[in-house]
Amino acid sequence: MTSTDGLKPSTQISTEYLMTYVAPLDPPMAIDDGMMIVNVRPGGWVKGPNINGKFVSPGADWLRIMPSGVFRLDVRGLIETDDGAYIYISYNGIIKNSEESAARLNNGDLLTDQDIPYFIAAPTFQTASEKYAWLNDIQTVNKMTEIQFGPEGYVKYDVFLIR
Repeated sequence: MTSTDGLKPSTQISTEYLMTYVAPLDPPMAIDDGMMIVNVRPGGWVKGPNINGKFVSPGADWLRIMPSGVFRLDVRGLIETDDGAYIYISYNGIIKNSEESAARLNNGDLLTDQDIPYFIAAPTFQTASEKYAWLNDIQTVNKMTEIQFGPEGYVKYDVFLIR
């Protein structure tokens, strides 16, 4: 076994922009102190250099609220592309709110990635479409850029391919 002194990575990670999407959200439903479910309404949009579409049913976000206050995302959704393909998206991730950002979000304020200290997830995709089959073979990461709860709620993400 070798020493970890001066340890440096033996590889590098790079990212490539894949898409941006907006998913319309129903108001959160509190199950108990440790879980909320947020339904993803049909609509919104998905746009990128090689994909365009919208969200269709079913879809939802099961948010686990940890004792520390951190939210753990468990999201599943369905994208229908402009050319009729269906793409299943699922991801886990972490939301770390400040007391201020949590209060503002629950108040229905529009928040950005500058307002919430940490909001990152790691989507994967599944499809039978030959045109979009490349999505089956990649890992991505998304970063929230906007979110709002309430009657007109939505979340907006930028999504990046990890290499």
